Amino acid sequence: MSEEHEGLREQVTALAGRLASSRELVERSLRRIDRTQPTLNAFRRVRAEAALREADEADRRLAAGERLPLLGVPVAVKDDMDVEGEPTAFGCPGAFPDKKADSEAVRRLRAAGAVIVGKTNTPELGQWPVTDGPAFGVTRNPWSLQHTPGGSSGGSAAAVAAGLVPAALGSDGAGSIRIPAAWTHLVGIKPQRGRISTWPERESFKGITCDGPFARTVGDAVLLLHVASGSHEGDLHRPPVVDILAAAGHGPRRRLRIALSLRPAFAAVRHRLDPAVRDATLRLAERLEVLGHEVVEEDPRYGPIGFAFVPRSMAGVRDWAARVPDHAVLDPRTRANIRGGLLLGGAVLRAARAAEAPLRRRIGEMFWRFDAVLTPTTAVPPLRTGDLAGLGSRDTDTRMIMACPYAWPWNVLGWPALSVPSGFTESGLPLGAQLLGPANSEPLLISLAAQLEADRRWYERWPPGRGEG
Repeated sequence: MSEEHEGLREQVTALAGRLASSRELVERSLRRIDRTQPTLNAFRRVRAEAALREADEADRRLAAGERLPLLGVPVAVKDDMDVEGEPTAFGCPGAFPDKKADSEAVRRLRAAGAVIVGKTNTPELGQWPVTDGPAFGVTRNPWSLQHTPGGSSGGSAAAVAAGLVPAALGSDGAGSIRIPAAWTHLVGIKPQRGRISTWPERESFKGITCDGPFARTVGDAVLLLHVASGSHEGDLHRPPVVDILAAAGHGPRRRLRIALSLRPAFAAVRHRLDPAVRDATLRLAERLEVLGHEVVEEDPRYGPIGFAFVPRSMAGVRDWAARVPDHAVLDPRTRANIRGGLLLGGAVLRAARAAEAPLRRRIGEMFWRFDAVLTPTTAVPPLRTGDLAGLGSRDTDTRMIMACPYAWPWNVLGWPALSVPSGFTESGLPLGAQLLGPANSEPLLISLAAQLEADRRWYERWPPGRGEG
């Protein structure tokens, strides 16, 4: 089998044209996972035997002439998503029971024919922009093993960046897709809240967390988003259907007005935008102007958005932690956040949720004058592994806010956001920039990202050695 079948759509085409079998693609994925697990440590669970059985079944269906969007293609999902027959530990230590059913997003992947090769690593309850923990060790960045791939969907990002799978699902509660995408040279999409169902949860982390895709190209990310999208009758959030597949095939149909914003939302911590990140974002803004768009410096009117985020985040940690068998083995910072969820519940949580609609009106005012917002995805290049290890809660929060102040406001609003590669540091570490839009604006953001991708061709660059050490 040719080694050229790397992308999601390329693998779909190869399978349909009998240029490769599903077993060959899945075996290759499993070999790569096995080779890199001692270095990258991207996976919490690998479904080797089950995935090969499913690949053989996919090959029988393909031979019979059946065609589905992802029939026979290997993909991965984050360890906060239920996969039948596997535990869902969400980065925590302890013995968790095997799940009796797939989550709705995983069910839809299977319905599209995808083969789930495994579940990827995430820090405890997705709380940090690094992926490590006592339950599984340290997940590393294929671009530099001394650096983190980001978090909390760092395992999914590392797996895609290293070519272990062509695409993967993650989840994003404060930038947990976009931050790892930026730090591993990928496209990462946080869609509109509810675009991908979070069932068996009516909503995830009080509505701030959304599931979404990682891929090396816009088209591949959109294909995975498309097949995973859709509502369950029990979902609290059910947005209108939008045509994202068509948007991936072309740039915007008109000249856009784009706001360039370098100011973070939260002023309680002093921020410093790394010069390399700033320069990469400005270069991307210049390319947008070359492509015919108007770029104007203007910041969203964020207001007191931090007060609408923290209680919901803490309550989400508190609720999920009820499933952990033994709280004593959790990180002390997790236990502190569980206590915070108790303190910030009740009336405080209700006030935080009630603030969302006024904040949407306040921030949404800028979309009367702009089509999209461009910001850095993070304030700094990838952190080193261990940079947050052993810190107390206050120091951890300060370091997180300093490193990643740009992504989380859109989780409060529930609106679409995506991260695209913006360049590299002098030492070769990836950087990213965000495209942000109002409610249900995925088609516009995707078409803009597709236009940038055609210009920048970021998918041509792979990490050296792909994380094999």
